[in-house]
Amino acid sequence: MSYETLLLDIADRTAVITLNRPDKMNAVSVQMIREFIDAIDRIDADDEVRCVIVTGAGRQFCAGADLSRGEDAYAWKRWKDEGDGGLNQGRNGGGSLALRIYDSPKPFIAAINGSAVGFGLTLTLPMDVRLCADSAKLGFVFARRGVVIDAASGWFLPRAVPMTWATEWAYSGRMFKPDEALRAGLVREVLPAAEVLPAAQRMAADIAQSSAVSVAMAKALLWRASAAPTPWDAFHLDRDALAEMAHGPDAAEGAKAFMEKREPRFTAKVSSDMPKVYPWWSEAPPPRGGSAKG
Repeated sequence: MSYETLLLDIADRTAVITLNRPDKMNAVSVQMIREFIDAIDRIDADDEVRCVIVTGAGRQFCAGADLSRGEDAYAWKRWKDEGDGGLNQGRNGGGSLALRIYDSPKPFIAAINGSAVGFGLTLTLPMDVRLCADSAKLGFVFARRGVVIDAASGWFLPRAVPMTWATEWAYSGRMFKPDEALRAGLVREVLPAAEVLPAAQRMAADIAQSSAVSVAMAKALLWRASAAPTPWDAFHLDRDALAEMAHGPDAAEGAKAFMEKREPRFTAKVSSDMPKVYPWWSEAPPPRGGSAKG
């Protein structure tokens, strides 16, 4: 599939989405958000794709929202004005993309090959793993622009790092370096820029060896059950999933491959073979007029 603001390459059971506006430091436009969501839809429909990598063209990952075209970059007003066929359910553009990544059963790896600022950084928060170039500049700069952290990062950021890091970064809006992000746990590894994408590809290849159904279920449990009120909620979910999956083809193949000392050849598909307990959640209710008291 050809896009104007993205590159989508699928090979070796891995999809690589490249933000492709290097002349604008890959700043995000409304068109890029639409194309990104379309790419995720295509990836989710392809059972051969086991993992997704997101990176940037050129020397930067993403400079945030595009301020150069007169767009309302923070509220994404054009997203709402142009309509979206009901896709965003009252969300703004940045939030729609973040929540679409969160909803995907495929694991996402952010290969942050250069600077990531504002929405360029909050975009990565719903992704599962972040690798970062040692030359990158990072920042949740919203407070210094007179706005607020976006894309549901008030929920995502404190799940990626301790609250003391999340609050100081969000309140100060200052830029920080990858080594600080590594200390806080925001990124898993800091590498020379040229090594970030290859490292992400190796990680994706590792994930692709696992059962696709097992990975999708684990992603749902780690993200969603971690927000449950008690561990009993998570226990009931994994108990029911395990009871069903233990009698499935991937469990049989996993045990056989272990006994035969070979790599397993899993066949279960996310599109048709997820355990009956999945999904156990319902979509969020419609927004209440933009007000917490509405």
